[in-house]
Amino acid sequence: MAAAGALTSGRRAKFVSEAPISERRFDLVAALHDTSGMGNVFGHLFRITTWGESHGGGVGVVVDGCPPRLPLTEADIQAELDRRRPGQSGIVTPRKETDTVHILSGVFEGKTLGTPICMWVKNEDARPEDYQELRTKFRPSHADYTYFAKYGIRNWQGGGRASARETIGRVAAGAIAKKILRMHYGVEVLAYVKQVQRIVAEVDPEKVTLKQVESNPVRCPDKRAAAEMIRLIERMRARGDSVGGVVECVARGVPPGWGDPVFDKLEADLAKAMLSLPATKGFEIGSGFAGTLMTGSEHNDPFRIRGGKVRTLKNYSGGVQGGISNGETIYFRVAFKPTSTVRTAQQTVDEQLHNTTIKMTGRHDPCVLPRAVPIVEAMTALVLVDHALRHKAQCG
Repeated sequence: MAAAGALTSGRRAKFVSEAPISERRFDLVAALHDTSGMGNVFGHLFRITTWGESHGGGVGVVVDGCPPRLPLTEADIQAELDRRRPGQSGIVTPRKETDTVHILSGVFEGKTLGTPICMWVKNEDARPEDYQELRTKFRPSHADYTYFAKYGIRNWQGGGRASARETIGRVAAGAIAKKILRMHYGVEVLAYVKQVQRIVAEVDPEKVTLKQVESNPVRCPDKRAAAEMIRLIERMRARGDSVGGVVECVARGVPPGWGDPVFDKLEADLAKAMLSLPATKGFEIGSGFAGTLMTGSEHNDPFRIRGGKVRTLKNYSGGVQGGISNGETIYFRVAFKPTSTVRTAQQTVDEQLHNTTIKMTGRHDPCVLPRAVPIVEAMTALVLVDHALRHKAQCG
């Protein structure tokens, strides 16, 4: 582990990378802090734990806190996983995975028991031989170096835990959350590709439908923009390069009152959920950064009574004010960087601290956005159902 020690700095990093496990110590702050999740647990009352690596035996999730007696089958989960799986079109990674889900616990005779739900998806088309060069070399802009710097060990096969394959567990859990929101609260969550590089779609977040989103492989409801996006992604694939863009998400029907200020504001939890996704680099809700160009009188959302309910005439707030939902449609955008794996030779270093070069192989998305859409929806649903249960527990 000498190389790991050389790559890290500080006394705590040295303890992690060099000291025997039996001799490692933790300071008082760490001992007092709840480390039970260690970054793999998300949520409070509706809590998930994802597990697995890209080229291991499989990936999955444990869902705890799901209400009992919810009708649930593997088909409910599979429909969402099919939207996320690789090999579904010519503009995504060709890795051949059926992503068939198996519910191992928590469901009996087609209904949830209220006990932990464990779901597993087997890795069927793993090819660790594609990543032999990564045994000692760190891919630029990937998590290879940072995982090694933190843990002193890493799974170099396809990125291991840092691979987007980990998101299978999120989508499986999100399918349950979406069903709860739909059945018990009348809430619909829908995401779509808003932008690929400089191509921007025209989409009405109040009227967009799932049928429109799923009408093309790039999952953009604007047909004109979708055609341009597909051509751009195909060019990038042929060139061995990649592009990024923006996914927009809407949640319609959310009642006022969800969100826990001050540290668990609804938009703060949404931001954390989105920025925990692979390849994300930005989050904005409502008017976002464009709101900085307005005056206060332009940006404010005036209140009026419509149909006996408090409504706003505009929605620059994106459905959240003071960290609490206000009853309007929640909408936000998530920025995804270009896929880090490109076929061009690049400069890097290896574990022995030597400068070298690397030319990456394997199967990768030239643009992550089409498959990111159901993942964004899943994380949104997980945040919303958790806040729905928290609101009910506190406020009745």
